[in-house]
Amino acid sequence: MAGELAGKVAVVTGAASGIGLASAEAMLAAGARVAMADRDEAALTALGARHGDAVIPVVVDLLDPKDCASLIPRVLEAAGRIDILHANAGAYVGGDLIDADAAAIDRMLNLNVNVVMKNVHDVLPHMIARRTGDVIVTSSLAAHYPTPWEPVYASSKWAINCFVQVVRRQVFKHGVRVGAISPGPVITGLLADWPQDKLDEAKAAGSLLEASEVADVVLFMLTRPRGMTIRDVVMMPTNFDL
Repeated sequence: MAGELAGKVAVVTGAASGIGLASAEAMLAAGARVAMADRDEAALTALGARHGDAVIPVVVDLLDPKDCASLIPRVLEAAGRIDILHANAGAYVGGDLIDADAAAIDRMLNLNVNVVMKNVHDVLPHMIARRTGDVIVTSSLAAHYPTPWEPVYASSKWAINCFVQVVRRQVFKHGVRVGAISPGPVITGLLADWPQDKLDEAKAAGSLLEASEVADVVLFMLTRPRGMTIRDVVMMPTNFDL
């Protein structure tokens, strides 16, 4: 898909690793200039060195309200426009609810729900004024199935799926498309918090996705004709149900 996003400016949160990194690099390969937002300054510096001026490194702690509020203005100052927001940054809390740490629950809900809402809230006026734009949110298969070993995480994704579908209905008339991508388990750092027995079972069954496979679908969503919105993609390893 080389060149299909030429001239576009994208913002990807959680861009230093995992799905965010794969998505950002897919957009770069398609010709976009990408603001890669993450708190990992060293990783962003390395990515900037690798990709050159096509990368706008944005070191940001999205859990800090002032820092979070600065993201969209900083990108607009650097690039002058935003065509795409991939709200990808997220955290994971799995296991039995009674074993979960309350502070970890707060952090995860803030990042998975509040930060996504704030980032989308901040970019929409710019997109509406230009009467074009794409917002994609990384959701999860857990948003569509009450996964018994992740009640907190799944709840955050159910919430954000509702948010995506309601906001889409508010802004499509302004030329702004909003959609979610809901992958099954992906080989990223988030799986470090999976119960070990579930992780071992998934690996043995071939029930994990690669981040690059998710990025391919993100690019598919972004490159549809403007009259088409891919509202929600659920993708999973073929062997997931084994």
